[in-house]
Amino acid sequence: MAQVLEFKLPDLGEGLTEAEIVRWLVSVGDVVAIDQPVVEVETAKAMVEVPCPYGGVVTARYGEEGTELPVGAPLLTVAVGGTGAPEERAEAAPGAAPTVGEAAAESAVSSEYSGNVLVGYGTAGPAARRRRVRHESPAVANPLAAAQAAPAPAPVAAPAPVAVAPVAVAAGHQGPVPVISPLVRKLARDRGLDLRDVRGSGPEGLILRADVELAIAALEGPVAAQETAIAPAPAAAPVSAAAPAAERVPLRGVRGAVADKLSRSRTEIPDATCWVDADATELMAARTAMNAAGGPKISLLALLARICVHALSRFPELNSTVDTAAREIVRLPAVHLGFAAQTPRGLVVPVVKDAGARTAESLTAEFARLTESARQSALTPADLTGGTFTLNNYGVFGVDGSTPIINHPEAAMLGVGRIIPKPWVHQGELAVRQVVQLSLTFDHRVCDGGTAGGFLRYVADCVEQPAVLLRTL
Repeated sequence: MAQVLEFKLPDLGEGLTEAEIVRWLVSVGDVVAIDQPVVEVETAKAMVEVPCPYGGVVTARYGEEGTELPVGAPLLTVAVGGTGAPEERAEAAPGAAPTVGEAAAESAVSSEYSGNVLVGYGTAGPAARRRRVRHESPAVANPLAAAQAAPAPAPVAAPAPVAVAPVAVAAGHQGPVPVISPLVRKLARDRGLDLRDVRGSGPEGLILRADVELAIAALEGPVAAQETAIAPAPAAAPVSAAAPAAERVPLRGVRGAVADKLSRSRTEIPDATCWVDADATELMAARTAMNAAGGPKISLLALLARICVHALSRFPELNSTVDTAAREIVRLPAVHLGFAAQTPRGLVVPVVKDAGARTAESLTAEFARLTESARQSALTPADLTGGTFTLNNYGVFGVDGSTPIINHPEAAMLGVGRIIPKPWVHQGELAVRQVVQLSLTFDHRVCDGGTAGGFLRYVADCVEQPAVLLRTL
């Protein structure tokens, strides 16, 4: 006899408490292997494929694509060791419902996990190809597949099947409401729905978001239909009388994480910005000479990163963070260099670890790898955390300057504008040179303007005269 196990949204680390379902990788009736990815979710950090620790047949999924679930909420149920169909229970004990002991045993088993909750973090081997259970003969057909093909709308449910449609309970019903998701409670509260009037379709009667949405539709649907039926045809109104409704965009996922971090930066950090124009003609010529010599091409961002690393070795105050609880400045021993990257999902800041120990070629390769991963939404939480200083090349957007917002909890960010030909006094004469604007936003708690100005001036000197770097190589 099959045993139906429940897999809940695991703790994805980095203090994350919820995730949004982006794409289901399996359907009800599919056969899954242990540690096979079953769903793709988006957190505030990255896109993550979540593997299931059980092998068997998927009997139910909880949450549609686009739904945000808290950690610990049910994701899906898997029938292990058989079909897991309700008919199988009936054959084992005709007319008998699951006992309390059986439900408790299943609940206890469902809390056990293999520990492999993230792809790439200890999963056991390649995932098996997804396949659907099919049988030639109706006499031996899989009950799950038959249930899925049947015209009845109710999905195959978890261990103790209950009605999916909301059912009103008797008046005066008391006792705890079986809801664990704060999102489900909020949805019901916002729509004026009493959860005591909803029967859950989850394990042991747990009320799920789908149950609440069905109950809301049942309450509001007839009223809306009746109003539509009796309402007269609307008269043509002037265009000016119907103002378009404002669009509301939820602040969640990457957009929400960016909003929280930048708001915290502005709230906690007393920042200041200084800037300078620099003649980048010699730096551009040096890069051209490097690439003409053969070997892997060197990117401009890699050269700017090398300059930043050497500048931070001379001004370590800016490679630090502030421990507000202890009222201490923590100067960090290594430079983990973040760089701003614009992606279809929003702005992200991948981090090049130990940037000070890398050559220009190594930096170029790492920047390319992280940028491509960002575009493919394949960055891991490890790729997006641990930065100590950020380099922001907003010149790629065709702008000359900006006042960067510090990437909390770092202490500074260097912004680089576009490099364009401009009139410039060179060796006492007016000439057309390649000019760039550099701007530094810094935490005034870790240093004063003299230190910040010294750092920015050193960076500008290296841009104008790359040979200055030879003293530090």
